[in-house]
Amino acid sequence: MRVGIVGLGTIGGSFAKAIKTYGDHTVLGLDRNSDAIAFAKFTDSIDGVLTEEGMKECDVLLIALYPQASADFLKENGKYLSKDAVVVDLCGVKRAIFEQMKETAAEYGFTFIGGHPMAGAVASGFRAAKEKMFRGASMILVPGDCDDLPKLDRVCSLFREVGFAKIVTCTPKEHDRRIAFTSQLPHILSNAYVKNPTAAEHRGFSAGSFRDMARVAKVNVPMWTELFLENADFLAEELDIMIQNLVLYRKALEERDEKALAALLQEGAMRKGELETI
Repeated sequence: MRVGIVGLGTIGGSFAKAIKTYGDHTVLGLDRNSDAIAFAKFTDSIDGVLTEEGMKECDVLLIALYPQASADFLKENGKYLSKDAVVVDLCGVKRAIFEQMKETAAEYGFTFIGGHPMAGAVASGFRAAKEKMFRGASMILVPGDCDDLPKLDRVCSLFREVGFAKIVTCTPKEHDRRIAFTSQLPHILSNAYVKNPTAAEHRGFSAGSFRDMARVAKVNVPMWTELFLENADFLAEELDIMIQNLVLYRKALEERDEKALAALLQEGAMRKGELETI
């Protein structure tokens, strides 16, 4: 296949490296950063630059840009794609852009499928890209009303080839609701956690718990700001639930209520056990 990748950052770059490492496909890449393109070519992660002519021959086009930039790119360049092409966005939110990109696909006759790889890294940019980024990970697909099984199989085969162990499907709304909890909320909690003044005194007093909680505090600010605001309703709901739970722990501590605190801890421990069996 000929695979085009728009955006050679951590995710797009990892797809380029993985496809070239584990598959036998031609990969064309595009990025506004000329250094990223040059380094991708130098490391044989892409076979060449994705041009307007190159888009016409793509079997699959992966768009790894920020949400609105992804929709805008497709609107501006959809005219170059063949009707046999399958476009997959790799954004962390879906409701904000899904209908826009679907409308562009309908206008030009190609197939659009929403996508979100459940993998990433704290560092950003092509130099943070890894060919093993997706090994064992889950790939979320939002097919909408697409029922073209050969085209769905085309992208699923590609994703399995680069290492995804599981492919799940859902609606844009269901995607955003779940991602608010599993991805966005942890990033906010981590970012808030390291603001505690005691964090500056962690050396010599911290171990795995601190590292786990602080790991995703260093975010790509422009990207995560857009992701959070595009999913503000679901994310705010998850934050409200978290705050309500934390208030219960604080109340038990303030009142030195051993029974209440033990009950809260037991409930959490049991819930974690239940989640491990799902």
